[in-house]
Amino acid sequence: MGPHSSTAFHDMLTQKLKNRSSDVDVFLMDVVWPPEFGSAGWAMPLDEVVPPEEREKFLKGPIIANTYRGRLYGIPFFIDSGLLFYRKDLLDAYGFEPPETWEELVRQAETIVDGEKRKGNHIYGYSGQFKQYEGLVCDMLEFIMSNGGYVINHDTGRVTLADTPAIKAVQFVRDRLIGKVAPRGVLTYQEPESLDLFIQGKAVFMRNWPYAWSRSNDPETSRVAGKVGISVLPHFKGGKSFSTLGGWQIGISAFSSHKEAAIRFARFLSSKRVQKWMALIAGKAPTRKSLYNDKDVLAKNPHFREMKDVFLTAYPRPRSPLYPAISEVLQRYFSKAISDPGSDILTEAKAAGREIEEIIKLTKGNQ
Repeated sequence: MGPHSSTAFHDMLTQKLKNRSSDVDVFLMDVVWPPEFGSAGWAMPLDEVVPPEEREKFLKGPIIANTYRGRLYGIPFFIDSGLLFYRKDLLDAYGFEPPETWEELVRQAETIVDGEKRKGNHIYGYSGQFKQYEGLVCDMLEFIMSNGGYVINHDTGRVTLADTPAIKAVQFVRDRLIGKVAPRGVLTYQEPESLDLFIQGKAVFMRNWPYAWSRSNDPETSRVAGKVGISVLPHFKGGKSFSTLGGWQIGISAFSSHKEAAIRFARFLSSKRVQKWMALIAGKAPTRKSLYNDKDVLAKNPHFREMKDVFLTAYPRPRSPLYPAISEVLQRYFSKAISDPGSDILTEAKAAGREIEEIIKLTKGNQ
């Protein structure tokens, strides 16, 4: 067993792979690792192990995340992606359906917060992850993509952080969410803090990962158990909903001395049988599309019905072997842009974009 932290596991695993150790045959990869592992020559290409007709059986987003420069380096194991959690009881009481746009979410939140305040119930409208860390990147990408923008255009490779759709999305978060429908304290929130606010009954809406469903509906820990709904994340007018992709992948070491056995084991781990078992025993969301119609899986995880639509819109973070460096730039930019009401977002975005372009040049220089 490896360490619980993704970062610590990455450091332990890459140390072995850098040393070309044959100790490791099959390993798990976080969703942002395949480009790094493929570029470094650590992960074995799996195009023949998972032919195109087999890839069609998986959700599209995880397959994209495992593909780098046209080659497949991982097999999707289980998936995470951003979800909108909401208070069903409050939306029903005020005559609302789950919001389709971010503007609707703000209007609904303002109406409910004001109405509850008149009853002596002081709550907030929104909770999410806005501390300077990787979770902030995930949240902000969802706002940007749902406004038709990108950090890096996946077709052209151009850095588009300073384009109008991306700027408008960041400005919306700063001016309409932080310190408005969301407490200013969300600037310090990671997943646990944002979830705590929600399960204490202090927020109408929350963005979080699928694990928050069971916590929100556990009557021993949650004051809102049985009152929670989930939906796809909203989008801006003219845009469409996107969720940042999370989850884990199965890779095979390029230095394995037992490649045939490793291939059989990787196929077994990613099989429908094992993914169904993971869903039934551990509540892990499958990457195989057919399991979202499986009666046993849905009986045990009824929320998967709503989650399928979310997972179909899940999109990977920028795919690069130097993604950690890109993420660090994005974290600094997003944190400054949304925390300083007087920040010049366009100027900050252009500066961050130039840094990312320099990082991308490094990867091109290593081709």
